[in-house]
Amino acid sequence: MIPCQQLVEAAVTALDKRKEPLGYCMKILSVTEVTRYIKDKLENDLLLANVWVKGEISNLKIHTSGHMYLTLKDRDACLRVVIFRSRARSLPFRPANGMSVIVRGYISVYERDGSYQLYGESMEPDGLGALYLAFEQLKQKLAAQGLFDRGRKRPLPKIPRVVGIVTSPSGAAVQDMLNIIGRRWPMAQVILAPVLVQGEGAPASIARGIAQMNGLPGVDVLIVGRGGGSLEELWAFNTEEVALAIARSQIPVISAVGHETDFTIADMVADLRAPTPSAAAELVVPDTREMARYLQLLEQRIVKGMTNGLARARQRLQQCTERQPLRRPYLITGNRQQMLDALTGSLQRAGKLLLADKTARLAGLAGKLHVLSPLATMARGYSITTTREGKVVTDAGSIDIGQTVLVLLHQGKLACQVESKSD
Repeated sequence: MIPCQQLVEAAVTALDKRKEPLGYCMKILSVTEVTRYIKDKLENDLLLANVWVKGEISNLKIHTSGHMYLTLKDRDACLRVVIFRSRARSLPFRPANGMSVIVRGYISVYERDGSYQLYGESMEPDGLGALYLAFEQLKQKLAAQGLFDRGRKRPLPKIPRVVGIVTSPSGAAVQDMLNIIGRRWPMAQVILAPVLVQGEGAPASIARGIAQMNGLPGVDVLIVGRGGGSLEELWAFNTEEVALAIARSQIPVISAVGHETDFTIADMVADLRAPTPSAAAELVVPDTREMARYLQLLEQRIVKGMTNGLARARQRLQQCTERQPLRRPYLITGNRQQMLDALTGSLQRAGKLLLADKTARLAGLAGKLHVLSPLATMARGYSITTTREGKVVTDAGSIDIGQTVLVLLHQGKLACQVESKSD
């Protein structure tokens, strides 16, 4: 960068070398006039009006206004670069310090600092396509967030009742999908969210279409995509806005972008990638003919299973009826009855013997008890004397003269009044 003051001093020095008075050859210019003169020269130079400059990025700064400021440098020099917001936000990749790039723009003078700089209008990586670099940068970012993890992939419904399609309403792809779904599974209802699939407003339009589908009740699966095209035409499906919209979808998403060789960020985030929109339509619904064959196969398997089961049951029944117990059941019952009679007789005999033994033992104990019983003693003429309170009198000294006592005899009892007593 060469400040304008240095340019003025250089011009004065050149005039001095000609040994001519300064005021004689030209008028005296102000710094602003010289700067504007140089700016006019630079901006009207055909080479500098549309120039491609290659260098390494350093001192990269992105202002809050959105303008991008940086310095391009090589081994021997450096060049100040500014890219205004309108141009910076359309860059397909994110510049970084140390990155080798090629910037297209024009050379002019920033009058306030008196320095010349490159006003960039576009930028691309040196030796690597800008779109490819943007693709790799976004892929690494989303992978770090876990959006490509297999664990978050959801299975598609086997037989969807409502299929949502997010694509352009005017392309051939949507007609192919509608025809295939109608032919394969005409019972399915199809809801179309018409969106832009290329151009500046396409990412926001696709994301909005996915969100709208998620707001509808009963949608079982989504197809998001478009027909084939160049990398630039398919670029909407390589944007972060579309990737996040697919990741946020509560409905399983099939990505169907371009041809089989095309691979986009949307394919990586979606629950399933279809190589083409037509293939997506074939994957999303079953084929009625295949379903009919499958049901027929199931019917045959059920009939065969039931037939084999009945045959086995008949065979087992036949085997059971041919066995001796079922053919002559009285043999089993007769033997069992005979055994029961024998056991009953044994039980009765054992009971009689046990009863006789217990009766004899009871009689012996009763005889012993009778010998020891006071009743037997009283039968021989003995008696028992008690007080009226029932206390047995064993000592004459415990009874007073005139006291009434009770005398218990073998039969009956007497109430007697004591007239005398002796020890």
